[in-house]
Amino acid sequence: MQRITRIAFDHNNVDKMQSLEQYNSLLSILKPHLTARTFSIFASPKLIENNQYIAWYTNLEGQPISLNDINDASQKAVIEDALHTRINDIETTVKLIPLNNQQRNLVSSWLARIKSPNNLIYVINNEPVIIDTFEPIVFPEPPIVAPKGFWRWWYTLILVLFLLLILGLLWFFFNSFKKTSKVEPIVEPAITQPIEPKKTELTVEFAKQPELVIKPKPELKPEPQVSEPQPVVVPDPTPESVSKSEPKPAPKVKNPPNCITKEELVKNSNPSKMALIFDNSLSMTVTLAEPPSQVQQYFNYLTHGYPSYMPASERIAYEKRMSRLPTRLSTSKKVALTSIDKIQQNINIALVALNSCPAADTTPFYNYSGRGALKSKINRLTPSAAGGGGTPLYSGLEKASKMLDGVKRDDYILIISDGDDNCSRNNICTLANYIAAQKPRLKINIVDIAGEHKIDCVANATRGKVYIAQSPKDMIRQMNKAVSDLKINRPVCQ
Repeated sequence: MQRITRIAFDHNNVDKMQSLEQYNSLLSILKPHLTARTFSIFASPKLIENNQYIAWYTNLEGQPISLNDINDASQKAVIEDALHTRINDIETTVKLIPLNNQQRNLVSSWLARIKSPNNLIYVINNEPVIIDTFEPIVFPEPPIVAPKGFWRWWYTLILVLFLLLILGLLWFFFNSFKKTSKVEPIVEPAITQPIEPKKTELTVEFAKQPELVIKPKPELKPEPQVSEPQPVVVPDPTPESVSKSEPKPAPKVKNPPNCITKEELVKNSNPSKMALIFDNSLSMTVTLAEPPSQVQQYFNYLTHGYPSYMPASERIAYEKRMSRLPTRLSTSKKVALTSIDKIQQNINIALVALNSCPAADTTPFYNYSGRGALKSKINRLTPSAAGGGGTPLYSGLEKASKMLDGVKRDDYILIISDGDDNCSRNNICTLANYIAAQKPRLKINIVDIAGEHKIDCVANATRGKVYIAQSPKDMIRQMNKAVSDLKINRPVCQ
């Protein structure tokens, strides 16, 4: 990974720091779902020189050139077309990604920034790369529509009144003429036509009908039966009926035998703590769908270079195959987030991220109510080659052990990694023996993704265990075993 450029950065500007954090979150959301070629338009930011500058890195190889410095119009058009194609691919992919509301709002807001003309565009081997300036986007102001003059409203009102007056006059003249011409035809038929025969027929019919209705049959006197609704009679309350009406007691909840009561949670004034050491190195971007032999060959290519006979198109296809989902990182994140929910409520958890050399990054301890923030922190982890990359496992273990007690209480460390430390020359087995001697109640379990057994000594020295996981199913099963072995997954009794 090479550096494209560096830009002065005001780390005291809260808006810019927030934009930087959101940008890193955007990369962590999109990377697992985009091809390597499409994702290459995003440069990776890294604060350097006491946070005074922000450096931009890329995995592309070649000399970076600003798009504005390209004079060849045809070449510039090809690059701009490639940039539009990449952005369209991203927009299409975003519609298919299962995102929550917070993630979807973040991605939607940043898609507008990706298209912003404020961004710097660099070109490496005819591949565009976006450098975000983190400057606010200036949207064009809507055109100001001049208000209509007041006199126009009066003009319209007068015109409407004039039209209504004309319509009223027309209605008056024509309607009055129609009334005078039709008075006599309406009155004459009412006087000449005889209506009496029809009335006599109606009176005859009504005179006959009452004779049929008035004759009551003596048998049809149901009046005494109306007052006999026997089913409505309420019996006197008896002890048996009262007992039947009482509600049944709710069934007792059967708690698991290893549950922890709420009283235990409150009374324990010095509960255990846990540190999660999470490998966030570049090697974690490798797929879990390939056997270990293929993964090792891929690492050899990355270290010593691809063979000269392999064309560029074949290299791109090979890298895409070796970095397809599910990767070590995506699966580790998913399993870690699920495991955090199973850890009992009174145990606070800290994260130790193995991002790059020379040292690991740590967070404060998160209590039960703050586990959502912890999971969000894990979900945003994105490997970067800034600073040379690497896996500072020795530094991570040293920092995690200093955060825990391990003497007056049982404390725990869970390591999720795919290899050994490659940032320090110090012996990690010696460090593990020292930790075991100084903190005998500190236990370390390891989930080994690569299955190379390079750090088994860390678990053996602290009475812990090593769990090998080389497939998504293995990750879930072995992670559950690692947490269960620490005996910190007791559910709360109901």
